[in-house]
Formats: sequence, structure tokens, C-alpha cells
Amino acid sequence: MRLVVRAAAATGAERLIDITRAHVDSCLYHGEASVDFVDRLLDGGARVTVPTTLNVGALDLLHPDRYRGEPRTAERGRLLMDRYRALGARPTYTCAPYQLADARPARGEQVAWGESNAIAFCNSVLGARTNRYGDFIDVAAAITGRVPDAGLHRTEHRRATLVLRLASDVPARLRDGDGFCAVLGIVLGRRAGSAVAVIEGLPPGQSEDRLKALGAAAASSGSVAMFHVVGSTPEAPSLDAALGRRPPAGVELIGLAELRAARAELSSASGERLVAVALGTPHASLAELERYAAMLGDRRVHAGVELLISTGRDVMEHADERGIVTRLRAAGASLLVDTCSYIAPVLRNASGPVMTDSAKWAYYAPGNIGATVVFGSTWECLRSAVTGRVVRDEALWGGA
Repeated sequence: MRLVVRAAAATGAERLIDITRAHVDSCLYHGEASVDFVDRLLDGGARVTVPTTLNVGALDLLHPDRYRGEPRTAERGRLLMDRYRALGARPTYTCAPYQLADARPARGEQVAWGESNAIAFCNSVLGARTNRYGDFIDVAAAITGRVPDAGLHRTEHRRATLVLRLASDVPARLRDGDGFCAVLGIVLGRRAGSAVAVIEGLPPGQSEDRLKALGAAAASSGSVAMFHVVGSTPEAPSLDAALGRRPPAGVELIGLAELRAARAELSSASGERLVAVALGTPHASLAELERYAAMLGDRRVHAGVELLISTGRDVMEHADERGIVTRLRAAGASLLVDTCSYIAPVLRNASGPVMTDSAKWAYYAPGNIGATVVFGSTWECLRSAVTGRVVRDEALWGGA
């Protein structure tokens, strides 16, 4: 409670409010302080008081043989994941708790979520309310059931202050294209920083998976915890509604040249060489797993390429019941749960170019695991995995 009260003072909150659920990021091992902290909680008899899901950990507990790092790190990572279960948290180990039907908060519900993409999705796509809760304060909120009444918990801070309008030179075919939202998210994060922005110019009714890609990228390149998309997110049925019926502080255009530059910056490798394809960052949804299987069809992944698909264990269980997992494995794909391939050393071969459709993976993998990256759409990634070399459709982006 002292941590929660100190957070209230830091954010200028005059009171605390109740939360209904939490999502804890602290179960990912970053060193012994991570274990020391949770051990102190357990020694004091602490338990979570609201339904609490857990973010990814250091290794895949269902497929531990995929881990290729230091044995001690795996041991301590496993211990930390177990410790959070002992606090009463649910062992979901996913960065996409919003894909769990019984863990999705309703619009207006006050929660405390960690994990940047989950925070952006919670506020923007679900219309529930959370601030950015980092390690240790997230579990403190889960135990006390309280958070400061500040920031995005309050209606007045949820309105957009910046309008980002797609310019007329961005073709309609590209706006509808596979991979566009991930690139747009990189630009959104850079332009907005920590401000709440509203995007105007995307076709209405964007899918949750496209909005997920948009938010994950924006939370990587910036500190975006909430955004609006006119006609697609619940608090933006119109531009005026997203702005809270007030004039914006700024209106900015996003043109094709900036989008093409952002896409190019996500690739740190060139040429056709390819050793792996990494999909599922954030964790792939059931719809995405079904789409991957359909796009692969009866084709098999090239012998020289590893196709690694990350998802949550609950989603994988549902996919298995529908025969999707069998189809993916028959095509030569491997599934990873409980962790993330841009954090944990799980790739069979990280010494060559890795292709991904995730702007977040492309943004963090070079620094985290030393990978060189080729960014592409999902179709480009799967086509490349099958052919054994990088395949890209430059015409869609106005290239040769």
C-alpha cells in the first residue's frame, strides 16, 4: 500500500479508487531483484485480491527444450513464474490477456494492467481504463485492489488532443493492406509520444488484430497508452467524440513518404538470405492462427527456415481443439507459449536475418537478442518461410 500511495503522490491523485482486475508484468525475470521482491510479498502472506493474469515469463513451460540460453537464467525465470502463481495469480503467461474471454474488462471498467501493448489495447480497443503500470507497482495494485485516481482512469484525460490524418497520397489499397497498421503504429508513437492521438483516414470497423498491431507498434516507438481510430475504437464513433468536442492542440498529416521510411527503418537486414520467421508479437489470436494455417495451406516451410509462432497457452488450447495446431505443425511451424521470441533465446538460429510481421518484434529484437530483421506483411513472411528466401511486394508501397 505504501507503493500505491507513493504513486498517488507522484501522479497528483487526491484519492485511490478500486480496481476489478489486474495484469502483472513483473513475472518476467530481469535479475535477482525480481525474485527478492516477490519473495518478500510471499513471506508477508500477501495474496492478490482481484482476478490477476500474468504476462510472459522467461521461458516456455510447456516446451522448455526450446530455451537456448543460460541454464541458471531459465531456472530463476521458472522460479519467478511459480512465485507469482503462489500469490494467487492465474498462470496465463501472455502479453495479450484481452484474448481471454473471461479476462477482458468491459468498457469503463477500472483495472491495473502492465505490458505496453496490453495497456494500449485495454484503453483504446476495449474502452476499459488503466494507466501504464510497470513492474512492482502492478502487483502492488493487484494485492491492494487500489490505484491512484489519475491519468487515463479519469475521463478528462482520455480525449484526443492530437489529430493524425492520413494524407491523400496514401492509397486506399495500402490502407487496407496487410502490415499497414503496424507501420502506421510506428509513426503514431513517434508523433504522439505520450499524448492521446486520434487517427483519421483508416476504413471504419478495423479488426481487433489490426488495432492490436497498431497499438503495439505505437507503444514501442513512443509511450502511447491510448489512441483513437475514428469509426473503429469505442470512444471515437466520430472525430468530434474522440476530441471530447473540443478543438485539438494540433492537426498533422501522415504521408506516404513517412510511412515508407518507417517501414524501411524496421528492417536491419538486406538481401534474400533468411534463417527464421517470427510471428505472434503480441501473441497471436485464434483468428490469426487460423489465418496462418489457411495461408500455408498444403505448403511446407522450407527446410532451411524456422517458422516460430508465439501465442498464449489458452489460445493454443482452443486452436488445438479446432485442429489448427495440427495443421500448422504439419506445415513445419513451431509454436511457442509463455514467453516471447524477441526476449528469450529460443530461435534455433539467430545468426542470420529473421523476418517478422510485427513492428514491435522488429523494433526490439536487434537490441534484445542481436537479431538482424526483415519486416514484411504476414503474407510476405509466410511466402518467404515456404520459399526459403525473402519475398516482398514492393509495389504495394509504391516501389518498383
